[in-house]
Amino acid sequence: MNRNVGGLDRIVRGVLGTWLLVVAATAVMSGRRITAVTTAVAGIGLLINAVTQFCGGNFLLGIDTTEGNSCSRKRCE
Repeated sequence: MNRNVGGLDRIVRGVLGTWLLVVAATAVMSGRRITAVTTAVAGIGLLINAVTQFCGGNFLLGIDTTEGNSCSRKRCE
């Protein structure tokens, strides 16, 4: 697997994944099991993307946000 998640994309995935796990924990405490499971799965998926630096969706769409290939720092042609 080649890395295709980096920089700001990786940070956002980590923060959002953590936040979704907090929402899942809150949902469990309030008895909303479906919401808890849904947000936990999404949060875990985002955290796995952040840790492994690989996203299957990015791969299929040809998106690469690692440092050397980011379009945010230079004009993509």
